[in-house]
Amino acid sequence: MRIQLEAPAKLTLSLRVTGIRDDGYHLIRAEMVSLDIFDSLSLDPEGSEFVVINQGKSTQGEQDDLVQQALRAVNCQAGVVLTKRIPAGAGLGGGSSDAAAILRWANQRDPQVAAAIGADVAFCVAGGRAEVSGIGEVLSPLEHVDQTFTLYTPAMHCSTPVVYQAWDSLGGPVGENGNDLEPAALHAYPALAEHRDFLGSATGQQPRLAGSGSTWFVEGHFEGPGLVIAHTLAPQ
Repeated sequence: MRIQLEAPAKLTLSLRVTGIRDDGYHLIRAEMVSLDIFDSLSLDPEGSEFVVINQGKSTQGEQDDLVQQALRAVNCQAGVVLTKRIPAGAGLGGGSSDAAAILRWANQRDPQVAAAIGADVAFCVAGGRAEVSGIGEVLSPLEHVDQTFTLYTPAMHCSTPVVYQAWDSLGGPVGENGNDLEPAALHAYPALAEHRDFLGSATGQQPRLAGSGSTWFVEGHFEGPGLVIAHTLAPQ
């Protein structure tokens, strides 16, 4: 019997870089929320094949995928069919949430175990709304607030390591819009600016960058081509 799991997107509402550890990892203080945009995972506890379905195309999943890392972290083997709806490289935590779904299924909620897989995985395991600090493993739950956001994700991939490297090379800028990675992402990926301006023109609001990008978002419900409406979720 296959087991069906959901993996909700996460949205980083604010992010400050507060320091750098001796091992090079950046310390942060961020506010994150879960959104009602989902990847889905179908698990066969007796199987071993890993298949990824993205935009209707089925491919063999990679062994270093976060889903496979999560299975190894809980000493489990399972066949997984992962259906992607959260865009990759968009700052919405799709891969982290996929891994978190595996950890929840295995009843593994230790933030240290989650953070060893990826910086956002610990928040994605808990879900809801939280202040996130350390390298992502320290969670302080916050009261759920019903919020609606309009997202615009351009067809471009932003690498989180590249953005952090840009932040370092720029001398650690402070983002005026609540996200210290925003100026670094714009420096590393100048084309982000035109997509920010598109969302700003479409909504009349000041867009904010989701984490290291490439998604821009504003609060509120705005219809338009390429715009996605999402709502916050309570903890899982």
